[in-house]
Amino acid sequence: MIIFIFELFSFNLRKMTISLHYINMKKMNNNTESCQDLYTVQEINAQPRLWLETFLLLKKNKEDISNYLQPILDINNLRIIVTGAGSSAFIGEAAQSIIQKQTNQLTQPIATTDLVTHPDFFFIKDTPTLLISFARSGNSPESLEAVSLADKYCNNVHHLIITCNKNGELANYNKETKSPSYSIILPEETNDKSLAMTSSFTCMLLTAILVSDIKNIDKKEQALETICKQATTIIKNQEIFSKIAERAFERVVFLGSGEKLGIARESHLKLQELTDGKVICKFDSFLGFRHGPRAVVNANTLLVYLFSEDEHAFKYEKDLVEDIAKDPRNIQSILVGGFNDITIENSTRIPFQAVNNNILQLIPVTLIGQLLGLHKSLNLGLNPDNPSVSGAINRVVQGVNIYKK
Repeated sequence: MIIFIFELFSFNLRKMTISLHYINMKKMNNNTESCQDLYTVQEINAQPRLWLETFLLLKKNKEDISNYLQPILDINNLRIIVTGAGSSAFIGEAAQSIIQKQTNQLTQPIATTDLVTHPDFFFIKDTPTLLISFARSGNSPESLEAVSLADKYCNNVHHLIITCNKNGELANYNKETKSPSYSIILPEETNDKSLAMTSSFTCMLLTAILVSDIKNIDKKEQALETICKQATTIIKNQEIFSKIAERAFERVVFLGSGEKLGIARESHLKLQELTDGKVICKFDSFLGFRHGPRAVVNANTLLVYLFSEDEHAFKYEKDLVEDIAKDPRNIQSILVGGFNDITIENSTRIPFQAVNNNILQLIPVTLIGQLLGLHKSLNLGLNPDNPSVSGAINRVVQGVNIYKK
């Protein structure tokens, strides 16, 4: 049983090879200048800097992480389950394909909310299992019960816990289990104080991708610098999202393929949470959207296209977009990434210069849903830090009873 608490530590950043010119995020657009004291604004804008800090923390502890993970990843027929609740579950959905490619081990995203109700559906007793758990607070009842059930239902289970709260119950689960356990606790600032997960989501996603190929973390330095610059460009152009938020749309659909499907799902939740459900959101893959879900589109729908950098996938995406563009209702849309050989009316292209073969590319795309949610929340007169007027939605889920099976 091993636990390493990765807290912020002092770095002489001037000696680092990674350029830090992008971390000065003081300039805000007009719509948020009066809202700089909001946690949501601060947490969204801090992400490029926090990605760097997360990278440096993992790099510093490369040997310890590798010593724990590599023997597990070398196990024949290992099964990796990536899990969490809500946004934390969507981290696993977004990272699944990347983790599977980097480890060459079967990787499956299964939410804790499914594991808790039907553990016998998902855990396989005699199959060696690595359970990777994501949690911002680490105090959600399902998160704790899921790791406990893994110990009960699997003969050979190993835990990797990635969380933002050193004081959370999940961070200290190693004291409760006899199974091998390793906790990565990210910098305290990633433990978002606002209701909606923003920096916590992207930093845990970044961590999952980096640790699944920890031996090559040094080779990802350039990719990290690239996504930090991309995110900074998006953040500095927030007036685009402010103008979009002024439009009269009542439904938003996020579409993505491959790993972008997980980002589409996270984005749909982010916008719906931050608008207190006043804007109904959905998500789907580009191809899947054709098979019925497209019926949700009406004249007051905004479509957000999270394009792939894969030329093969993009061909399918482009076909759908051009087909929807023929709709006489002139459906409004947002274009993110992909290739520039697509132009449609009533659309807004986000300034995002994609880079091929950047394994971290999906991380800055997450900001699209965050910023759209933030500005629409402000447009509706809500408090983005706590947008739930009725109190039905809380930062840490309330009212969940755990029943032993």
